[in-house]
Amino acid sequence: MYKKVTEDIYYIGVNDHKIDLFEGQYIVPNGMAYNSYVVMDEKITVFDTVDANFTDEWLANLAEVLGDRTPDYLVVQHMEPDHSANILNFANTYPDALIVANTKTFVMMKQFFGTDFTYRKVLVKDGETLSTGSHEFTFVFAPMVHWPEVMVTYDAKDKVLFSADGFGKFGALDVEEDWACEARRYYIGIVGKYGAMVQKLLKKAAALDIQIICPLHGPVLTENLGYYINLYDIWSSYAVESEGTMIAYTSVYGHTKKAVLLLAEKLKEAGCPKVVGYERARGDQAEAGDDAISYGKIVPATTTYNGDIFPFMREFLAELTERGYQNRKIGLIENGTWAPTAAKIMKGTFEKSKNITFADTIVTIKSAMTPENEEQISALAKEMK
Repeated sequence: MYKKVTEDIYYIGVNDHKIDLFEGQYIVPNGMAYNSYVVMDEKITVFDTVDANFTDEWLANLAEVLGDRTPDYLVVQHMEPDHSANILNFANTYPDALIVANTKTFVMMKQFFGTDFTYRKVLVKDGETLSTGSHEFTFVFAPMVHWPEVMVTYDAKDKVLFSADGFGKFGALDVEEDWACEARRYYIGIVGKYGAMVQKLLKKAAALDIQIICPLHGPVLTENLGYYINLYDIWSSYAVESEGTMIAYTSVYGHTKKAVLLLAEKLKEAGCPKVVGYERARGDQAEAGDDAISYGKIVPATTTYNGDIFPFMREFLAELTERGYQNRKIGLIENGTWAPTAAKIMKGTFEKSKNITFADTIVTIKSAMTPENEEQISALAKEMK
């Protein structure tokens, strides 16, 4: 299967509906797409390969586009195995083709395949170009978006940005679904820690006349590119995308849950634009992370557990802070029958986070809610609305 992106550029990627967890941790109910592209010109260029489970399908797609011709170059933008696994298979199938990559990429090739293709490699530096006839490709390094070797490529003729993992999303391409939801979930999970590096790349991209974005996951973006770029700018700068409050909670015997339900009710009464809630012991961790970066306010509510906080909440907050969570307001609800310490521990989790403010009201429940707790929750709702 292939399709035309422009007159010269072809999509030859594959859909994976066998995968259940991307990178072994992210639930992907609609599968994944591994994208690869061919640019037909005086010299033919292939951009990236696909996952190891789709070697034959990918090579068949490539051969169908090539016809009786052979590729001259394979450009490797990212060495994560879902994109690089077939480099050696490509090299064996097309022994005259050259491999185009940067120094760090070739080092990783040696680690994965035992060879860095010494006699076939074209080593490129940041900002260097490669002409294949009517197409001129400029290689733009994008370190730590989200691996250190990553580069993206700009095609001056068709005004296409081959964006590596940038602007990617979960989901195979034969499934219709909202782009923003799955792209946000993908961003916070895969790229979220490296917002500063994404910002640097966006500044470089702003100087280019980009009409099409060809990512390594998700659909080719051809219309309203400002919408997608603006979302990436919001996410990578940790700005607030939507006004509202997210509640994340764990509850063992239902008392903390009761407090959370009351808080949601009070928030709505106080005029909060949107209230969303997640029980952290159930559901998709990445889905909760999606809303945590979307909304400007969050209330984690949990029990004291073994002198710490409930494990699912500990994991959730650790993943948020690991990904550079910042510029948010946080309200705290804790529960503990004899020595409640959850609020203190949760607050400490955000010590290294930037520009975090905490609500003045901390709700401390000792076993079950009291009328005093209900008053505290009403006060917290007014602060977090």
